Amino acid sequence: MPEGHSVRRLARQFGDVFTGRQLAVSSPQGRFSAGAALLDGHTMVAAEAHGKHLFLHFDNALVLHVHLGLYGAWSFGGDGTFTGSSSIGAPRRVGERESFAEEDDGGAPYAGPPAPVGAVRVRLASGNGWADLRGATTCETITGAEAQAVLARLGPDPLRNLRGDAGRFTRNLQRRNVPVAALLMDQKIIAGVGNVYRAEVLFRQRLDPWLPGTALPDTSARKLWRDVVSVMNDGVAHGRIITTPPKYWTLDGTTAARASAAGLPVPPISESFPARDDAHYVYKRQGLPCRVCRTTVLTAELAGRNLYWCPYCQQQ
Repeated sequence: MPEGHSVRRLARQFGDVFTGRQLAVSSPQGRFSAGAALLDGHTMVAAEAHGKHLFLHFDNALVLHVHLGLYGAWSFGGDGTFTGSSSIGAPRRVGERESFAEEDDGGAPYAGPPAPVGAVRVRLASGNGWADLRGATTCETITGAEAQAVLARLGPDPLRNLRGDAGRFTRNLQRRNVPVAALLMDQKIIAGVGNVYRAEVLFRQRLDPWLPGTALPDTSARKLWRDVVSVMNDGVAHGRIITTPPKYWTLDGTTAARASAAGLPVPPISESFPARDDAHYVYKRQGLPCRVCRTTVLTAELAGRNLYWCPYCQQQ
């Protein structure tokens, strides 16, 4: 499931390419026809993200609310002024990496959106670009009050990091006699953290994933919050989750190949993204030695997803 940094990037992209634009809104698949009709012909005035939820606000006081879930994805396209990722969401072939548009075709006139491919739930189209949504768990047209009700049910978003959020997160954790690894996946506790971030931040903070929230001291909870804020902001900047420092990286083969093909020097590791297998400390590294202590990384199911941790580095 796309984690909070991907949804924040979605909101940024929608804001960049559609804010202030009158949009044609349709449902090629047909399942969202009534909701699309309420938005069709109206101007998008703002795009915001909170955790894994995306809210697109229109000038008629209605909101397109989308939660991608496990299988949802947006694809984008348009003319040379329509920039950014060409696809954000699941399914992914390489972890949290997004796909980006290829180089343009030398200035060919924009001919409008292509024919829909697959089950497109909703299409948004302006004069210079389009966005298609497929497979989302939630896609609904709601009022501003209903959007506020959704927000009220969610925990603090580390990518907003508002005044008082660290304390709210700490209190949310300490009220529950539940493993902290389960609490990090509860969107009422903290919004936007998914399976990758929970494993990685718990390792980075050397926290036992089975430690109950009631046993977590204030100082540890606040340090955990600050680390989530840090790594999720990195995810927004990079378009993928990278939680390890360069000393654990080998050069990304794609980066090296592109530099070589262009006749440029291959960049040093510190100036490139890590290869997929180097980007994380413990996530999906079960059976492999811990990068720090060489103890075998373990896995177990918790809160419906596979948890990964080092039993030596993350002792209670």
